[in-house]
Amino acid sequence: MKITLAGQGWSFDAEAPDTVLQAAERAGVILPSSCRNGTCRTCICQSTSGTVRYKIDWPGLSPDEKREGYILPCVAIATSDLVIEAPAARLR
Repeated sequence: MKITLAGQGWSFDAEAPDTVLQAAERAGVILPSSCRNGTCRTCICQSTSGTVRYKIDWPGLSPDEKREGYILPCVAIATSDLVIEAPAARLR
């Protein structure tokens, strides 16, 4: 799967079982993160295109946030190409 950061125009590849956060780090893209288990919400960002599945049953997102496309990259695994908005992302 290809993940693209909409604002920056950076892209990187991601394959299960890696999370979006793990794939980003391997590609030299630093996304904000803290707990890495889906509870703290430090990594929350919005997906404008594509789908993910989660490593845990109920990540720290409300039903409304899920409907609006918000994801938690630390526990999200891309199931299609993905476009995300992560304004705080930076290159290593």
